[in-house]
Amino acid sequence: MILRAPAKLNLCLYVGPRRDDGLHEIRSLFEPLELADELRISAADADEVICEGIEGPDLTATALAALREQGWEGPRLRIEVTKRIPVAAGLGGGSADAAAVLRLAMGEVEGLRSIAAGIGADVPSQLQPRPCLVAGAGEVIEPAPPPGEHAVVLIPQSEGLATAAVYAEADRLGAPRGDAELEAIRRRLRDAVDEGGSPLEYREHLVNDLQAAAISMRPEIEDALRALEEAGAAHAMVTGSGPTAFGLYPSVDRAATAAAELRGRFPDVIATGPLTP
Repeated sequence: MILRAPAKLNLCLYVGPRRDDGLHEIRSLFEPLELADELRISAADADEVICEGIEGPDLTATALAALREQGWEGPRLRIEVTKRIPVAAGLGGGSADAAAVLRLAMGEVEGLRSIAAGIGADVPSQLQPRPCLVAGAGEVIEPAPPPGEHAVVLIPQSEGLATAAVYAEADRLGAPRGDAELEAIRRRLRDAVDEGGSPLEYREHLVNDLQAAAISMRPEIEDALRALEEAGAAHAMVTGSGPTAFGLYPSVDRAATAAAELRGRFPDVIATGPLTP
């Protein structure tokens, strides 16, 4: 069996106060991308997870162990993960892999969303990869209509950023948004996406409160953002906790042309688009 684990793009990310559990309250709009890791699954004598480019335990192994702890009696598995989503890039690659494993037990284990939340804040939204509005620390999910046509160009960095470190830097740089403001933002995002238009039609809502922190820790991100704008991006920003910069384009062809222009400066540039049903 081969499973695909789509990357997750934060089209926006608004950050509120730190909660008692240490996580921050957020409001965000997620969309899954065609860019995806691949999980090759086969029967084995004992559970084994092999993930290229990852040293030590990763979220894929954590997810499989969590299913066993909940009594899942599926066959012992060997899971080989081929990474296509850059690691620690703000694209939710590890969470996507974990969610793909949890989907193996869909309908067989109760409380998969709770299990997902225990693994990582981004995992619940990726149990069913689809556009969604996200609240809480990532565990409160509202499905959103499929967006109108657009495409994405990603410029990852050679080194990732630790999510916790970026949030800590954001806390140092300024006060988070209050609960009332976050709720007003949620309503505005709901109104914006309900029409099912392209995110290019509501660019004023595409804000990332972690962008300044990511740039503070990795100033070269600004070069990537500027390059995307010079290559015709209608909107450019950082996704998630970074350090990946992304640009939005009106079509796949326009994104592919921009990626070709940028490849000389940024060899790891990726042109992709929203996951199609």
